[in-house]
Amino acid sequence: MSGSRQYQQFYAVIRRIPAGKVATYGQIALLSGYPGCVRQVGYALHVAPDDLPWQRVINAKGRISIRSDSPAAEIQRQMLLGEGVRFDADGRISLAEYQWQPDHP
Repeated sequence: MSGSRQYQQFYAVIRRIPAGKVATYGQIALLSGYPGCVRQVGYALHVAPDDLPWQRVINAKGRISIRSDSPAAEIQRQMLLGEGVRFDADGRISLAEYQWQPDHP
């Protein structure tokens, strides 16, 4: 299957994440029908359309995966804060509180 089709499936799942919620790279891969394709989700985000709510995708530890010295990491943090997502003192998001749990895969 082409990367483009796979990416479109990732994007379709990401678009379903509501404001104020987050999903992990692994969760996106699983819900898209590509369990284990975690890195591919990251690659897809690098070339994502501008209107994709990319900021809602974080790692399995509840952290932003972009290098902390990158301006994009602060942009993601500010976007999530603007949606009501809170970070603890160590920069983690509580997955128990903020992880998106879709009704249907």
